[in-house]
Amino acid sequence: MALSKILNASVTDSTLTTTKLATPNLGRRNIIINGAMQVAQRATSQASISSAGYYTVDRFKINTNNAGVWTMSQETLSSSDTPFTEGFTKGLKLDCTTSATPASNGTLQVQYAIEGQDLQQLSSGTSSAKTLVLSFWIKATKTGTNVLGGYQDDGGKQFGLTYTINSSNTWEYKTITIPANTADAITNDATRGRIVTWYFSAGTDRTTGTLRSTWTAYATADEAVGQVNHADSTSNTIHITGVQLEVGSQATPFEHRSFGEELALCQRYYYKEPDTSFHASLLDGSGNYPFAFVFHPVEMRATPTTVFESLAAFYYNTGSGQTNFTPAGGTTAYNGNTRLGKCTKNAISNTAGTAHSQKSGQWNVKLSFEAEL
Repeated sequence: MALSKILNASVTDSTLTTTKLATPNLGRRNIIINGAMQVAQRATSQASISSAGYYTVDRFKINTNNAGVWTMSQETLSSSDTPFTEGFTKGLKLDCTTSATPASNGTLQVQYAIEGQDLQQLSSGTSSAKTLVLSFWIKATKTGTNVLGGYQDDGGKQFGLTYTINSSNTWEYKTITIPANTADAITNDATRGRIVTWYFSAGTDRTTGTLRSTWTAYATADEAVGQVNHADSTSNTIHITGVQLEVGSQATPFEHRSFGEELALCQRYYYKEPDTSFHASLLDGSGNYPFAFVFHPVEMRATPTTVFESLAAFYYNTGSGQTNFTPAGGTTAYNGNTRLGKCTKNAISNTAGTAHSQKSGQWNVKLSFEAEL
C-alpha cells in the first residue's frame, strides 16, 4: 500500500470498537486453571462426600459439613448440552445422595484458591485496583438465589454477590463482576491470595447477616445471605463448567488451553505418579526401609506432602536369587523440595539382610504429591 493511502486511511472509534469486538482479547486471560474441567488426576468419581477435600476435578475443592452427603464426579458432556457447542466436553457434577436441612454451621461450597503472585495485576490495595469478571456455565435442579463469595487473606476481607438459577436442569451462562479492593494489597508470593466460592447450601450461622457487595471485614453471618438449599432432595444435581476469571468488567470468550498445558498447571498443586515401579534402594538393619528419588514433572508450589496410596513388595537380588521385601508398617517420609523428593517407607518390623548394607532393586508403590493452597 502506498504511503499516501496509509496516511489518508480513516480510523475511527467505531472501526476500532468493531475490531476489538471481532477479535477477542488475546493472551493469557483466564486466571482459573482447569476451568474446562478436563483434568481429574485423583479420580473421576467419589461417593459419600460429607467433609471438605479435593476429590475429583483438579483445583476445585468441596468445602462441606452438615449439609447432606454428595457424590462428586467429572462428567462427560454430550452434544445436547449447551456448553458442548462452546467447546466444553467435561464438567464438574455434584449429586445429592443424602438430603439435609443444613445445620446452623452447615455449608456446601465449591471453592477455588489462587496464589497471591498470580493476582498482582489487580493492583489490590491501591487507588488503581481493578475489578474481575467471573463467567461460568451452570445447571442445577434447584432454582432460585445463589451466592458467589470471595475472601482475601491479606486484610481478612470478603464479598458476596448473588445470581439466579432460573430454570431447573437447564444450562445457563452467568457473569459476575467482582469489585476492586482498594484497601488491601495481596502478598506477592506462593501463598493463598484469594478464594472464590460458589455456595449451594448454608446454615443460619452464615445467612443471618448482610450480604456484602464490596470488600468488607469478614463475618461468618454475612457469607451466604439468601442462599437456597441444594441439599434438600436426593433428586438434586449441580453441574458446572467453563469457569473463567479475568481482569476487567466484560467477560470474553473462554480461553481454551490444551489438555497438556492444563495438566502441567494442575501438577504444580497435585500429581499422581502414573507408574508403580521405581528403581530404588533398600537399607537393611534396624531401620529396614526402601527409598526412591522422584523428580516432579513440574516445579510444585511448595514442598509437597507425599501419600503412599498403595504399597507392594520391594524386589532385590541377594546374589543367590531374588528376594521380596514387603515394607509394611512403620512411617512414611518425604525429604525434598519443589523439584525433587526422596520418598522412604520405614518397615521397622522386618528383617531383610545384614545390618547396614544397601541393596538396589525395584519398588512397587503408588505415590501422589500434594501442594494445594
